[in-house]
Amino acid sequence: MANRSRQLYQPRRNNSSSSYSSYSDSTQSKIPKACNQNSNSSSIIYSNKTSSSSSKTGEFTSRIENSNHTDGDQDPPNLIGTCPFMCPVGERERRERLRDLAVFERLHGNPAKTSPALAVKKFSRTISSKDMKASDVRPVPVLEETLNYLLDLLHSSDHPFDVVHDFIFDRTRSIRQDLSMQNIVSDQVIRMYERMVKFHIISYHHLHRSSQTPNTASMSHLNLEQLMKALTTLFSLYEVNRASHSASPNEAEFFSLYLLLHLSPDNQVEPLSLWFRRIPSSVMESRAMSFARRILRYYRLGNYKRFISTTEEEASYLQYCIVEPYISEVRKLAVSCISYGGYKLQPYPVEHLSKILMMKSFQESDVEAFSVDCALETSDDGTGKGLVSTKQAVINKTSKEHNKYYELDSSRIERLCAELPAL
Repeated sequence: MANRSRQLYQPRRNNSSSSYSSYSDSTQSKIPKACNQNSNSSSIIYSNKTSSSSSKTGEFTSRIENSNHTDGDQDPPNLIGTCPFMCPVGERERRERLRDLAVFERLHGNPAKTSPALAVKKFSRTISSKDMKASDVRPVPVLEETLNYLLDLLHSSDHPFDVVHDFIFDRTRSIRQDLSMQNIVSDQVIRMYERMVKFHIISYHHLHRSSQTPNTASMSHLNLEQLMKALTTLFSLYEVNRASHSASPNEAEFFSLYLLLHLSPDNQVEPLSLWFRRIPSSVMESRAMSFARRILRYYRLGNYKRFISTTEEEASYLQYCIVEPYISEVRKLAVSCISYGGYKLQPYPVEHLSKILMMKSFQESDVEAFSVDCALETSDDGTGKGLVSTKQAVINKTSKEHNKYYELDSSRIERLCAELPAL
């Protein structure tokens, strides 16, 4: 890996313009002005959230049309990066001196030595486009190459997942920071954000399934936080793109993922009814959004049977990654309903319960273990078949962060999880 050769991006400038000749005129015309060039935020704010959708569209269109003009001292021109490496030379040399190199960046395992093919720019909290040099910012082609390199590491088996996640998490955040400072809106940038959102969702799934130590719990919280920020910026890019009469083919999928992340009312920043009003009709009528809306309805109404069966039949891999943590909660609701509605002198067969909960029928021990997690007593009918006593109060004996997940009895879901989507 250390000897891996990488073709460096060599920027070229026009004599009459500060933009790269490799960028097309159509891409340049889509660069909106930032609301605040000195902002430290990692996302681009394109409009006032309280404005109406029609005024938003007008504002976006105006910014796109005037994006190549500057307003004197008020709005400095957009920063255009010129760094041809994944990590600026100055930062790379400084981190070598400080021995501040991640395990993936060390040349032959040396913590004080790296190379341009290994070092990746770190995220910095104290940074602004006003003080940043163009030589320290990577242009879009270099950022895309860096993202390709990072996502290739995601399924590395040489290191634990939390180590891999921690490295990619920080470096993709730095990519978003460089994109934000340059304020570029294009199909290429949208695809990059979509891929970074996918990374966060896959990490969300892996971290949820891993043993919940304090470290992984913190990682999971931070990952969800950055997932929401990346989605927010992606939706802003979608809206700017639509204002220029262009729509991304993946909008419906990513809007459905946002909705699934808000199944619980506790996770809502604003009422979903207001959020739905801003969604284009073409997205609302899509298959992905139809699935997400039905799952939301089943979850809120407590329809555990439809929730589990619809997830098993229709969920995509990314949708399932988000829904999976809710399945245990819905199963507890199902057990509670069965226990409360059953006849006290007639225990409920574990085999029947496994079918309702879609737990593997040949692993009755899983159903019994799940019943124990719910503080339900189990017994034996004398023939080796388990029974769950009814008229018992269901109590969650484990915290939400330490719930064990019992897999769905579904060959389709197993296949989805085995065949990870391309990033």
